[in-house]
Amino acid sequence: MPELPEVETMRRGILEIEGAKILDVHRLPCKRKPICCTPAIRSFRSRTRGKKVAAVERIGKRVVMRLENDERIIFEPRMTGLVLTTDPPSKEHLRFRVDMACTTVPNIWYWDRRGLGSVRLMNPSEFAIALGPDKLGPDALLITAEQMRDRLKSSRRAIKVALLDQKVVAGVGNLYASELLHLAAVHPARRCDRITKKQWARIHESMLEILNLAIKYEGSTLGDGTYRTALNDPGGYQNHHRVYDRHGDTCTTCGESTIERIVQTQRSTFFCPNCQRNR
Repeated sequence: MPELPEVETMRRGILEIEGAKILDVHRLPCKRKPICCTPAIRSFRSRTRGKKVAAVERIGKRVVMRLENDERIIFEPRMTGLVLTTDPPSKEHLRFRVDMACTTVPNIWYWDRRGLGSVRLMNPSEFAIALGPDKLGPDALLITAEQMRDRLKSSRRAIKVALLDQKVVAGVGNLYASELLHLAAVHPARRCDRITKKQWARIHESMLEILNLAIKYEGSTLGDGTYRTALNDPGGYQNHHRVYDRHGDTCTTCGESTIERIVQTQRSTFFCPNCQRNR
């Protein structure tokens, strides 16, 4: 967390800066665990001052400000990072600020409670090495059902575990993997090499439906309240979760079984044993 829907919501929240010029960048003083910020702020500043933002993009779970010289400022939120345009949830966790000109958004803030995220400036060759196709798979909103099946059909991994592999498909995380597999009626522990072609088609269709619905509701703000939109508002998809964090509740799809929780690769997985039978 944040996953693709939350990061896409952040991206859309700062779209107004496209075409605007960067006045300055600041690595903000913070007594908390320092985030990764590269290069050093003096170099960061000299390479970005006066440059226009050509586009605001997303790659996997990262917000990308592509500059007119094709360099990129990359915000990677990891567990608790936020890209904001307004007052942050707390002042003490502010990490980075971009000052803008010629836009209704004067500042872009990067906030991170746990300090696990990063802000990086990369030139095109650095970007290709760090986040090119050798590092990240196709985006979850762009990959085809055939591509997904071809990448995973021979794997002996459980499908839920495989969906979290960013080299296979970029953007899906723990929360939405549970959600999409429930909609697809596939057990999270089912091995990839035992999934039928029809099931792969359902998984792909369900992935697109769940991710786009979560984007519509601007992501999920969980119990700790950490995730916020660019305007510091909570998301709304948590009110529509099918299985995630609902163990012990009655399944709203079948109305018969209760949602169960298992642990896969040290992460919680939620599913309905009736809707998602592991035959």
